[in-house]
Amino acid sequence: MRAAETGAVDFKYMMDQPTFIAGPCVIETPELLDTVAAELARLNRKYSVDIIFKASFDKANRTSLHAFRGPGLEKGLAMLQAVKEKYGLRLLTDIHESWQAEAAGNVADVIQIPAFLCRQTDLLVAAAKTGKTVNIKKAQFLSGRDMRYPVQKCMESGAKEVWLTERGNCFGYNNLVVDFRNIPDMKEIVPRVIMDCTHSVQRPSAGDGKTVGDRKFVPAMALAAKAFGATGYFFEVHPDPDRGLSDAANMLELEKLDELIGKLI
Repeated sequence: MRAAETGAVDFKYMMDQPTFIAGPCVIETPELLDTVAAELARLNRKYSVDIIFKASFDKANRTSLHAFRGPGLEKGLAMLQAVKEKYGLRLLTDIHESWQAEAAGNVADVIQIPAFLCRQTDLLVAAAKTGKTVNIKKAQFLSGRDMRYPVQKCMESGAKEVWLTERGNCFGYNNLVVDFRNIPDMKEIVPRVIMDCTHSVQRPSAGDGKTVGDRKFVPAMALAAKAFGATGYFFEVHPDPDRGLSDAANMLELEKLDELIGKLI
């Protein structure tokens, strides 16, 4: 079944509307991708906004060596391509090494740079050369104003469009805090600034070998970011978050996304 058969709309990028990025933390099964994508396509039609499907083919930054990482580059990108063809959704996925950029760019519409890697010059340059939008997450150890330098690396390497994403700052050990002033600071650098509403509630490595957190604060993070002028919102969602294979404590219940998007637009 193709996008036209599902009634999906081909949304154009519009700066006067918020962008929503949503999906499971990591690709687990085709069935999970199908469940989430079907709901996102429905919300796209309901609200007439741009909802981009997100999932990682490889979580190379897990706390433990034994944690689930995903299906890998080749299989994972094939699964994402199937979502794109069936539901007509734009795609975002992250890369951790520069050699992954070209393959990811052949499938994804947005290439994401993980926060801890936002200063890696070769990674930024490779992402920029794909010609796709580059979404750079702000490192937990940088200020919003510091992000002008990663953006500069991408723009000077040929990027047509760069977004920035706020996801909190280190606050001592095993904790994050969000300084929402980073949002207007980053809007002075790029016009599209995303709030990562789920990763910002993390407590990194605080769960006996895994990252934990508290998803009940996700809606408040989103609404606070709106007050500070965010132009997009990032949510990792799952139909049964507690059984998720990555970032389980922080993912939002899929059934709650509809109401939250309604509040944000």
